[in-house]
Amino acid sequence: MGVEPPPDTAVHNQESDPAAAAAVVVPVEKETETETKSDMAKTSASLPQPTPSWFTPKRLLVIFCVINMINYVDRGAIASNGVNGSPRVCTKTGVCSHGSGIQGDFNLSNFKDGVISSAFMVGLLVASPIFASLAKSINPFRLIGVGLSVWTFAAAGCGISIDFWSITICRMLVGVGEASFISLAAPFIDDNAPATQRTAWLGIFYMCIPTGIALGYVYGGWVGNGFGWRYAFFGEAILMLPFAILGFVMKPLQMKGFSPTGTKKSLTTPETNVIEIEVITNDKDVPVSKHTSKEPSRFGLFWKDIKALLAEKIFVINVLGYIAYNFVIGAYSYWGPKAGYSIYHMSNADMLFGGITIIGGIVGTLSGGFILDYMNATIPNAFKLLSTATFFGAIFCFSAFCFKNLYAFIVLFLIGEILVFATQGPVNFVCLHTVKPSLRPLSMAMSTVSIHVFGDVPSSPLVGVLQDNIKNWRTSALILTSILFLASGIWFIGIFVQSVDRYNEDSEHQDGNTERTNTTPLLEEKTIETDVGSSEA
Repeated sequence: MGVEPPPDTAVHNQESDPAAAAAVVVPVEKETETETKSDMAKTSASLPQPTPSWFTPKRLLVIFCVINMINYVDRGAIASNGVNGSPRVCTKTGVCSHGSGIQGDFNLSNFKDGVISSAFMVGLLVASPIFASLAKSINPFRLIGVGLSVWTFAAAGCGISIDFWSITICRMLVGVGEASFISLAAPFIDDNAPATQRTAWLGIFYMCIPTGIALGYVYGGWVGNGFGWRYAFFGEAILMLPFAILGFVMKPLQMKGFSPTGTKKSLTTPETNVIEIEVITNDKDVPVSKHTSKEPSRFGLFWKDIKALLAEKIFVINVLGYIAYNFVIGAYSYWGPKAGYSIYHMSNADMLFGGITIIGGIVGTLSGGFILDYMNATIPNAFKLLSTATFFGAIFCFSAFCFKNLYAFIVLFLIGEILVFATQGPVNFVCLHTVKPSLRPLSMAMSTVSIHVFGDVPSSPLVGVLQDNIKNWRTSALILTSILFLASGIWFIGIFVQSVDRYNEDSEHQDGNTERTNTTPLLEEKTIETDVGSSEA
């Protein structure tokens, strides 16, 4: 080994070199493994201990579940008969009834009514990739705070809307607010869940989708009929407000695969809980590269990430199946109470569909997550569960609409919904594990964009047009349900395509001369260890 320069010499060299003045100088001479561990032990001892976060993994899961449930309570409420209402009916003599709810007050056709259902998706689709991209430069939890604030004000705006266009614009802004949350929450949960229960935790989170929609049916029916449809939106805004504030005041969290943004510190800070070490080589070793060309623009980086996602065949197959699946589920959630009222003459369609969806959603979503963990959570196993559950779910749902007896319908449709909702955990597990950690927010965002653009955004208006023409809700429901067989077939293909689980794959270095450690979830109250490899000449 060479003679190690004294500390004063190292400091002098650092001060005389302008390029290294702002960085921590790390000797590049080879050291033995014992010396490296000794140096790291001294470094760890000198670092300030991070303040433990109040947000343990289970508390974070509970908070995210409540936020997700409020998001979907909104969707259920606007689809309920109490809020959505019924259109005006005119007799041959020209006498028209006033109608009820949004559809009656604004005199909407079924097509326009379906447009209101899909309007918030426009904001969601536009904003999701933007929020996912900003997560690389702005702390994701702060982005969630911004989005939930927009959601709160937009929900209140729905309550004071005066016509079709004003409520449509407010629904778009609701989608913008939800976009910040839906693409970032799942990666946080996947980071902090126990290794053997990741799919189960995702299942618990996505269980809030059917549960929230079902509660929305009940909530919208109760508030809409008792106080007026506008008060349903005011209530949602009040429920979401504390969580919007929480996004700004609580300690920020960092996701796996992302280095803390906007900092060059070499020490752990209470704000990020992540050690960053910059390794600078001197002229005697490897010359420091200088960037002579312009760095890629934000759009260029975004497009590069999009191409990386599209190159993953498993991701594409998973999303294609999810699109067909969501086409059906989206139309079910919006038109279900109205179809049930028409086919089976339910006087309490909101309550009945709400009850079926709550039971089917909770049992199905939790079962899907736990079953995949029991099977060993792998991508091929996830596709086996997706295709099988969807196929049998389609059979039961299709059979349910064939029966004229209400009780036969309830039993068969409940079993079908349990099987269909068993896909929620596995499908999002595949989205998160087919890409490297730094692309997970974007994968969730683009999955969300795709399933809405080609799924439930067109399905609600199209089913409305179909019903306007054939005027038979049973036939419309059977045609819609048959698309679930397509989803099952697409996911079946995924079983045979070679796949790689990239959950632990290293993220890209953000700087050619800077090596940063992979960030670990902040909620793990452990000592962060950083291994610094020796540099060779």
